[in-house]
Amino acid sequence: MPTFKIQHMTTYEYDRLVQESMNEIKIFPVISSDQEILQQELTITGNPELLYFYDYWNNKTASFNLFPPHQKLVIDSRLTVRTTRSSDLNINFISVFNEMWNEVNGNLKLVELSRPDFIRSQDRINEIIQMIYSSDHSVAITVKNCCEYIFSHFNYIKGITTVETTIDEIVEKNAGVCQDFAHVMLQVLRTLNIPSRYVSGYICPNKSGLRGEGATHAWVEVWIPRSGWAGIDPTNNVWVTNTHIQLATGRNFADCSPVKGSFRGPANQHLTVFVAVDYEDGQIFSELNKVDLRRENRKAESPHFSPSAQQ
Repeated sequence: MPTFKIQHMTTYEYDRLVQESMNEIKIFPVISSDQEILQQELTITGNPELLYFYDYWNNKTASFNLFPPHQKLVIDSRLTVRTTRSSDLNINFISVFNEMWNEVNGNLKLVELSRPDFIRSQDRINEIIQMIYSSDHSVAITVKNCCEYIFSHFNYIKGITTVETTIDEIVEKNAGVCQDFAHVMLQVLRTLNIPSRYVSGYICPNKSGLRGEGATHAWVEVWIPRSGWAGIDPTNNVWVTNTHIQLATGRNFADCSPVKGSFRGPANQHLTVFVAVDYEDGQIFSELNKVDLRRENRKAESPHFSPSAQQ
């Protein structure tokens, strides 16, 4: 059962004073049979009062307001987490689609998570389905085939997409990072009416060279008949392991954004996200991600915190 120490620091810097900063954060690891939170310390500029609640998807969330004028906002989370997931996959690889539909019937959230988005490039999604789906395949085998296809046919390239990049743009580029791979996989699986959800979190180092180690990460969970939710990572073509730390789930990235909010004032802002993972043997993996948030580069007229892309 490996133990990891993770620092996740989000820093907003402004070119002039801002005020009335209102924010929402989802940086609290899920407590489950797969992971145990040993400690978490959260430090925020100005030490504002936090209002905790659980959102529609049952993610632990906190909101806060920072009223005094400021030119810098730092949200620094430091946690120690132990993963307890077994290395043996507890996934039913023989259950079929009729079983899944019987389980989904009447469950409104599962139904919601099985509906694809309307996109221009749906024909390309349908082509992928032709390559990965057969009527004699089980649900789990279909999911595994989808994961392998995205891993093999989409290029992993940092910096060419943002959190606002659409599925159509990802398909056109045929490339992206973990959040993009997850969004494409969700569209494919939901077109097959398989309930699927976006997962945000971290992937911690285990000397295997996985993409995204030491950074914020994203993958997919799917509903497998007789098994329930099972995580799979198309960026690395693996079912989730005891090096995946889960923060939040939802229909897409917007439901799981680690930090989002708004402020009052005409300032331009600069965002930096730093993540460091300290492994048991003393190795430290880290990632520094800088994002340009100048107002002239954004579509919205009002300033809005836009979190950095997950890797």
